Amino acid sequence: MKSRTLYARMKVEDSIMANELAVASPEEQPTSIQRATAGPERLMQFLRDVRQEMRKVVTPTRAEVQSTTIVVIVTVFMFAAFFELVDLILGHSIDKIFAALIKH
Repeated sequence: MKSRTLYARMKVEDSIMANELAVASPEEQPTSIQRATAGPERLMQFLRDVRQEMRKVVTPTRAEVQSTTIVVIVTVFMFAAFFELVDLILGHSIDKIFAALIKH
């Protein structure tokens, strides 16, 4: 139930953010003086937004970190073995091709 309400709240916040990012018409564009004086307010709004987003961050547990680390290490070794096998096959094939070309 908690995840549903969190998802619904995130959806509402995303739609609000999308509405705020809508492109304004040219007559609504602020002048350079208005932009320069709005700097501190924009900074404060940015920091409020960062704080709000940081509240959504969930720190993984030790068990989650360990399990994902193991998955990454195993995957790296599997890819290393795959590329070693491909390298051996291609290297052997190229050697055979060169050997055949040299004989003629």
